Amino acid sequence: MLHFRFKNTYFFSVTLLLLLLISCGNKSTNQKSIQEKPIIVAANRTSEYLPLLKGKKVAVVANQTSIIFKDNGSYVHLIDSLISQKINIVKVFAPEHGFRGKADAAEHVADGKDTKTGLPIISLYGKNKKPAQEQLNNIDLIVFDIQDVGVRFYTYISTLSYVMEACAEKGVPILILDRPNPNGHYVDGPTLESKHSSFVSLSHSPYSLPLLSSATYSSCVKLLKVVSSIHLQSFVSFVSTQLEIITDF
Repeated sequence: MLHFRFKNTYFFSVTLLLLLLISCGNKSTNQKSIQEKPIIVAANRTSEYLPLLKGKKVAVVANQTSIIFKDNGSYVHLIDSLISQKINIVKVFAPEHGFRGKADAAEHVADGKDTKTGLPIISLYGKNKKPAQEQLNNIDLIVFDIQDVGVRFYTYISTLSYVMEACAEKGVPILILDRPNPNGHYVDGPTLESKHSSFVSLSHSPYSLPLLSSATYSSCVKLLKVVSSIHLQSFVSFVSTQLEIITDF
């Protein structure tokens, strides 16, 4: 009997070990496949969005993360790329930390002029966090391109929400160049009660993002569409891995 039990235990252990090895092998293959699949951020897909900007007066919501990657490992800022393509950039809206990312967290960002391009900088983290209607005069389209990390207390999703509202009220289309969420595999933390909603942690009752979400701007925009009381006049959204055009407004 003891010999029989030993044989069963031995057989079970060997079988379990083989299953674990097969599982690890499959996981390694899947991870390798995922790692080898290139990620193309929307800003790099110039052939998809440049035709939408040609001949228009364009404003851009951007910061230091708004870059286009090159094959040699270097990068160029979106603004510099658009200017080189003869796109008429009339102004830049700057979020928290400023257009060049030099301001500290919660530091007041003032309006100004970009020393490199000479473009006027309108702060969305100063006297107003939502573009004033007069600041949208003579603008045909707004481009939004900022890297996010899917953390609720990052204020960039709040900035996007306010820009969307201002554009809807003015009838100005907004083009989002989406970027992948580096925490796209991870969701954690509670949602926010609407009574505690603020610019730092935005909540749209009855929907709210968890503290750490896997969402990108594209999915957040769909949520904002559902809960927004403002009819958005026109909207186009580009995501990182596929082209998605939202026109049902």
